[in-house]
Amino acid sequence: MYVDEMLNCVDCGSKFAFTAGEQRFYEQKGFQNKPNRCLDCRQARKAQRGGSGGGGGMGGGGGRQREMFTATCNGCGGVAEVPFNPRGDKPVYCRDCFQSQRSAPGYR
Repeated sequence: MYVDEMLNCVDCGSKFAFTAGEQRFYEQKGFQNKPNRCLDCRQARKAQRGGSGGGGGMGGGGGRQREMFTATCNGCGGVAEVPFNPRGDKPVYCRDCFQSQRSAPGYR
């Protein structure tokens, strides 16, 4: 069903293989588009963005740094740096308190 396919990288113009295994993976993940970049250019782009991993969902940003906001953590009272502008109507947690909240029983 899957056959290796040669694609052109949009960054460097070189040809790269979109292997049968990669195609299977893309289908399992529900990805609609073929990769646009060769492995080297994907890794360079990932490193440029800070190595965060997936560029798909929220905050893909196209290489821009995500704006961060500071607030007082509702858990420990320390400084919380978050990727959204706190409005004051919901609690804000620092990274450590947020992780504790997520692992607490009853967290959705």
